[in-house]
Amino acid sequence: MAKRYLITGGAGFIGSAVVRHIIDATHHKCLVVDKLTYAGNLDSHALVSSNARYGFVRADICDAASIEALVAEFDPDVIMHLAAESHVDRSIDGPGEFVLTNVVGTVTLLEVALAFWRKLDADRRKSFRFHHVSTDEVYGSLGPQGLFTETTAYDPRSPYSASKAASDHFVSAFHHTYGLPTVVTNCSNNYGPYHFPEKLIPLMILNALECKPLPVYGEGRNVRDWLFVEDHARALLAAAERGRVGETYNIGGEAERENIEVVRAICALMDQRLGDPPGTRDRLITYVKDRPGHDQRYAIDCSKIKRELGWSPSVTFEAGLARTVDWYLDNRTWWERVRTGSYSGERLGLSTF
Repeated sequence: MAKRYLITGGAGFIGSAVVRHIIDATHHKCLVVDKLTYAGNLDSHALVSSNARYGFVRADICDAASIEALVAEFDPDVIMHLAAESHVDRSIDGPGEFVLTNVVGTVTLLEVALAFWRKLDADRRKSFRFHHVSTDEVYGSLGPQGLFTETTAYDPRSPYSASKAASDHFVSAFHHTYGLPTVVTNCSNNYGPYHFPEKLIPLMILNALECKPLPVYGEGRNVRDWLFVEDHARALLAAAERGRVGETYNIGGEAERENIEVVRAICALMDQRLGDPPGTRDRLITYVKDRPGHDQRYAIDCSKIKRELGWSPSVTFEAGLARTVDWYLDNRTWWERVRTGSYSGERLGLSTF
C-alpha cells in the first residue's frame, strides 16, 4: 500500500538517499522538508525531482507554525525525521546550533506530530509512525572488544552526540507519556555517493584527486563501523514500515576499519583509477593533532533488525568504497558546486573555548 512520507532533512546525505530509494523502489509519495543549510543540497535529488510523487518545501523544523501547516496539508502516514546538525567538528566549534536544531527542533516536530496524530481516525492512528533517525555516537566509545546494542547505556562524548542523545530521549518520552507511535534507529558511520565533502571519505577522495595533504587525526587508529548509505536507506524504510512501536533498531555495516586503513584504501583506489604507481598518494598522508574528545571505537550489533525486519547490509566495504570513489570521479559538477559554496576543505573542530 502506498504511503505518504514527510522527510525532514531530506536534502542531506542520508535523507537524499532515502528520497531516491522511495521514488525508485516503492510507490510511496514523499515530501522533503529541509532548511537547506550548508549540508542540504537539492542537486542530490536531480534523478527523482521530476517525479510526480516527489515534493520539496524549504522550511525550518524549529518553526512550529510552518511545520504544522505542512503536516496538515500533506497529511503524512510517516514522519521520518533526519533533519540534524551532524558533524562532530562543527559541534566543537559551535555547540549552541546543535542544541537548537537537534533538541529544540526535534521537540517542536514531536509536538506538531502529536497534535496531528491525535486528530486521525482510529485506523490511521494505529498505522501512523514517527521515525527518528539517530546515531551510534550516543553510546559513547568502545574499547577493543564489544558491540553497541539497543540496550547499551547512553554515554555521549561530543556536543553533537549529546544533542542527539537528548533528542532520542525526547522521542522515547513522547511515546511513553503520550502514546505517540515512534520508532528510533541508531546507525553507524555512513558513506557513499552525495556525501558532503567535510566528512572523512569524500574529503580524502577529493584531496587525493587534487594531490593535497590527507589529514589523519592522531595516529589514525580510531575505529568506525562503515555503512553504505544505500543499505541504510533500505533499513530505514524497513524500520518505518515494519518496526515495532516504541522500539529502537541499531543499523550497522559490519565493516569495522581503522581510519588509517580507510585512508590507505582510498589512496590505493585513486592511484589505480588515475594510473599512478602504487603508493603515490600514501605519501600525502599527514598526521595532525587529534580531535578533542575523539571516541576510540564504534561498532554496531545489528542482529535485532536482521532478526525482526529481515534487513542486512548487502554492500561490502570494498565494493562500496570503490563505488564511492568512482562516483566522485564521475560527478565533478556536484562536488565543485558544494566546494564553491559553504565548505572548501578547511579543517573544522579546532575551537577549545
